[in-house]
Amino acid sequence: MRKGPELLAPAGDMERLKMAVAYGADAVYLAGTSFGMRAFAGNFDEDELRQAVAYAHQRGVKVHCTINTMPRNDEIARLPAHLELLNDAGVDALIVADMGAFTLAGKYAPGCARHISTQASISNYETARAWYGLGARRVILARELSLEEIREIREKTPADLEIEAFVHGAMCVSYSGRCLLSNYMTGRDSSRGACAQPCRYQYALMEEKRPGEYFPIEEDAQGTYILNSRDMCMIDHVGDLIDAGLDSLKIEGRAKSAYYAAIVTGAYRHCLDDVLSGREIDPVWRDEVDHVSHRPYSTGFYYGAPGQYYETSRYIREWQVVALVTDCDEQGNATLSLRNKFRTGDTVELVGPDLRPFAMTVPDMTDGEGAPLTEPRTPQMVFHMKLPRAVPPLTLVRHGVELSAK
Repeated sequence: MRKGPELLAPAGDMERLKMAVAYGADAVYLAGTSFGMRAFAGNFDEDELRQAVAYAHQRGVKVHCTINTMPRNDEIARLPAHLELLNDAGVDALIVADMGAFTLAGKYAPGCARHISTQASISNYETARAWYGLGARRVILARELSLEEIREIREKTPADLEIEAFVHGAMCVSYSGRCLLSNYMTGRDSSRGACAQPCRYQYALMEEKRPGEYFPIEEDAQGTYILNSRDMCMIDHVGDLIDAGLDSLKIEGRAKSAYYAAIVTGAYRHCLDDVLSGREIDPVWRDEVDHVSHRPYSTGFYYGAPGQYYETSRYIREWQVVALVTDCDEQGNATLSLRNKFRTGDTVELVGPDLRPFAMTVPDMTDGEGAPLTEPRTPQMVFHMKLPRAVPPLTLVRHGVELSAK
C-alpha cells in the first residue's frame, strides 16, 4: 500500500473522540473550552484534554487543538496560560488563524506544531509560503479552491510544508466563516465560534407599507433559501484528492454526533485504503455517508463553483442509533447500552470498527439482571442481546426511520 494522506476527524467531546479513533482516524481535532470555532460543541476542560491526548496517543493517533477564533484584547490576554496547558498536555498541533495567536503559540507552546486555519482564507501559494516562512508546519486551505489551484499551491510551496483541506461536511456561504450575518441578526459572532447559521434560514420579502405581509422570494417553487449551501462530500473522488498533493483530508463536524464521527470516519478510512491499495472502492463503504444526518451533497469548489442551491436547508435523516455494543464474546453474546427505543422483531443494522454493515432481526433480550426484555426503554440502560456473530466494542446498532425535517 502506498503512503497516503492523514485522515483527520472531528472530536467534539470524549465520546466522539473515541469513536473517531476506533473507526480509523489518523488524527483528531478538538478544542478546549475557549478559543475554538465550535463554541457549542461539547469541547474539553483541562482534565478531559489531558485524558483525550493520552487516549489518542496510546492508540497512535495525533491530536490537533483549535485556537482559531479572532480573539479580542481581553481574550488574547488569557491565551498564554491556555497555550501552556496545551503544550504541557502533549497536543501535537495547534490550529490558529490570528497572527497574534500564532506568535504566542510559538512562544508558549513550543512543543506544538502550528497549523494555519481555514479561517485565514489561504487561497494562493504566496500566502502559504509566507506562513511557512514565519514557522507554520501546515496550511489548511480555504474551502473555495479547485483541485487545480491546490495542485499549483503544492507545486510552488516547500515540500515540507503540509497541506490540508476539508473533504466532507458543512459548507459556509461566506469565505470560510468570515461572515457578519450571524452577529448582526443574533448577536452570535461567527468569528468567535458561535455562528447561528442564518444563511440556512428561509427568507421572504416584506414591503414597507405592508407590515406582516410576506412575499416569497422565488425563482421556482423551491426558491426561497437564497443564501443556502449543500454539504461537501468528496468520498467518490479520494484519488483526485491524493493526486492533487494533499497531506491531510479533513472531515468537518465537531458539533455533530458521535454516530456521525464514527460512520463518516469509517467510510473515508475504508475508501482511502481501497484507493491506496489499488482496489476498487467497495460501494458498501461509500454508501455509509448517506446513513448519517446530512444536507444534500455536492463536491464543493473542487471541480469549479458549485452554483447557488435554492432548495431546503433541512437535513436528510433516515437512520437512528438505537444502541451501542460495549462488549461481545466470541459467540455473539453482547452487552449493549440503549440510545433510542426499539423492540424484538425490528430489523436493525450493525456497523462497527472494521465491521462491514449487516442486518438482523432483533431477538428477545434480557435486562441487566437477566430478566426477559422485549423493548428496552430507559436511556443508557444496560441490556443483553444475542448477535449472529461476534462484533467489536463500539459497534453501533441502527434502525431505519424517517426523521428528516419537514
